[in-house]
Amino acid sequence: MPAFAESGGGGAEPPLVESYLDLLRRGGIAPAEGRAAAAVEERELPLIDLECLMTATGDEARRAACAGAMARAASEWGFFQVTNHGVGGALLERLRAEQARLFRLPFETKSRAGLLNGSYRWGAPTATSLRHLSWSEAFHVPLASISGSACDFGELGSLRGVMQEVADAMSRVAKAVAVALAGSLMQAAEEAEAFPAGCDETTCFLRLNRYPACPFAPDTFGLVPHTDSDFLTVLCQDQVGGLQLMKDARWVAVKPHPDALIVNIGDLFQAWSNNRYKSVEHKVVANAKAERFSAAYFLCPSYHAPVGTCGEPSPYRTFTFGEYRRKVQEDVKRTGRKIGLPNFLKQQPPQPQ
Repeated sequence: MPAFAESGGGGAEPPLVESYLDLLRRGGIAPAEGRAAAAVEERELPLIDLECLMTATGDEARRAACAGAMARAASEWGFFQVTNHGVGGALLERLRAEQARLFRLPFETKSRAGLLNGSYRWGAPTATSLRHLSWSEAFHVPLASISGSACDFGELGSLRGVMQEVADAMSRVAKAVAVALAGSLMQAAEEAEAFPAGCDETTCFLRLNRYPACPFAPDTFGLVPHTDSDFLTVLCQDQVGGLQLMKDARWVAVKPHPDALIVNIGDLFQAWSNNRYKSVEHKVVANAKAERFSAAYFLCPSYHAPVGTCGEPSPYRTFTFGEYRRKVQEDVKRTGRKIGLPNFLKQQPPQPQ
């Protein structure tokens, strides 16, 4: 286990065991309980070199080839890996060390209202089933708050600068990828350059994740199956593994690549692209022996920004990101699961009788 991933101890762990046992006593069923867990094939995601997009030296032919490769991956997989992305390995190691210090703090300190803008979350305290329990903890931080005086970093003053550097670097990756993908579907280059509308450094998020070793693995989710509600996500993960995604109606495990970042399409990009790019369901599987760290950058517009479309006719009615988020929250509260884009189709699918 890497040095930065040592367990906190001393009351650092969130009450995940208590939540699991309480749900079990109340008749909860673990995701794989009562059936043999199906073997999951490990696959390598499409691997795409971003050097020609991240520097001024790339010629148009190479840029077009890179954009085409990403567009194919976004259509066929909804996920791909990128190298030569400009987010330095030394910077990511500094972030991992800071994450370890952060998550070693006592649970009471992490859950204190002021720490990192009150962005701490763990498991699923409102879960009514083990299928809804995520064996993880995270800080989901608005970028606008990182540099602000109201965001308290407590004893971890050095974390602020590292998070800002990582956010800036991942923002450049997200913007370059988004513009290239948009350009593959649009005729006017200037319109692609302005994509996505309503996104800037005040609207996006950086999420620091930790997945503790789980005594109930492999019957427990590190993160429950879901799609992302943003335009796209840029993910840095360690080499522990555990990320799985739905491909051809079956789960496949993503093989970690030491030098790559993972990019995945979110719901808003699928809607904007008229379903040409796919927001794919994915999850994290808990690990019995090792904890896992990751950091994710979410490219989001303002809550008031309309999502728009790459062209008409669109299968979706006009909606804003705020409206989408509210509907997701309402559905999770009402049904225990996210419904997402089907709510915004112009022609609603028939309801089961």
